[in-house]
Amino acid sequence: MAFWETKTLAQMTTAEWESLCDSCGKCCLVKLEDEDTEAVYFTQVVCDLIELKTGRCSQYENRCTLVPECIDLKQTPDFKDYQWLPKTCAYRLLADGKPLPSWHPLITGNPESIYEAGISIRSYAIKESEVNEDDLEDYILDWDNKII
Repeated sequence: MAFWETKTLAQMTTAEWESLCDSCGKCCLVKLEDEDTEAVYFTQVVCDLIELKTGRCSQYENRCTLVPECIDLKQTPDFKDYQWLPKTCAYRLLADGKPLPSWHPLITGNPESIYEAGISIRSYAIKESEVNEDDLEDYILDWDNKII
C-alpha cells in the first residue's frame, strides 16, 4: 500500500508530505469571502510568488515571511478549519478520508497529469500585481468551487 493510504497527514515525513502537492496552484489563488453567507469564491488571480508554468512557489521556504497571509499547512493541526482548500487538494481529500484522484501525479507517475486533466491554474491564472485590488470580483471563477 502507498504511504498516503497507511499514514495520517501528521505521521508523514516531510518528503511524503511535500509529494502530496500536485502543483495545481489553486490554493494560491486569491479568494473572496461573502461577508453575509461566509461562502468562499476563488478568483483567477494568483499570488505573485507562483510560477505559472510549474504551479510551484518561487519562494517556498520564505513564503510565509514574504506573504504574511500565506498559511503553512504542515503546521496546521486540524484540516477541518481549512475547508476553503480546493476540493481537489490532496491534503483536504486525505484529511476527509477520501482517496487521491486518478490524475494525481503520485497515482499516474507523471507530473504532467495535473495539466493533462485540466486541474492546473496555468491556463487561466493572472498574477496579483497585474490586477487592481478593487476589481477582484471581476475575476471570480465560474466553476464549481464555491465552498460553504
